Amino acid sequence: MTKPQASRGEVTVVIPCRDEAEALPMVLAAIPPGYHALVVDNGSTDATAAVARGNGATVVPEGLPGYGAAVQAGIAAARTELVAVLDGDGSMDPGELPALVELLRDGADLVVGRRVPVSTGVWPWHARLGNQVIAWRLRRRYGLPVHDIAAIRVSRRSALLALGPMHTRSGYPLELLMGAAGAGWRIVERDVTYRPRAGGVSKVSGSWQGSLRATRDFLAVLR
Repeated sequence: MTKPQASRGEVTVVIPCRDEAEALPMVLAAIPPGYHALVVDNGSTDATAAVARGNGATVVPEGLPGYGAAVQAGIAAARTELVAVLDGDGSMDPGELPALVELLRDGADLVVGRRVPVSTGVWPWHARLGNQVIAWRLRRRYGLPVHDIAAIRVSRRSALLALGPMHTRSGYPLELLMGAAGAGWRIVERDVTYRPRAGGVSKVSGSWQGSLRATRDFLAVLR
């Protein structure tokens, strides 16, 4: 039996973006019916905001640079209890969100995606290795049942806000997982498809400099 789609506005999809005008149309076109797209424009120098509005998304500007700052601005601006977060580069399919939302409704407090590359080369080896090391440490030190750093996730807005402010840059997903573990949340991980980005260049894995900056943020959070 096919499960009914969510009613309009029941789930907000927060999409943090900086210079993702090229990829956004594909991402927004794949947002499931009944899900509301909220793009956080984090200092873009291209037409990200205009493209988002032109494709039906709400746009929220966030002047403080950083992934975590953008995500937290989007969560604060959301007007629904259920909130999903995914990147605006097209590497993950918004069509997989309903399956994650169902796991949340079934009793999870946080549902996160474990990225499964569709082909060799989608995930640079240095970025993948760093992710594996950090996930191993999260399992060992915090007992978290995760093998990825929650690049796509679904939770409840009220619970996320109750955790308080977190790292404003790349350390945000780690601090979220650590905070969720400390709060006793039930965390569920599910495989999701990981594809080549639809346009532009990754701010993290697209260069050694970006990867090093992210690593520095990760280490600052892991302490």
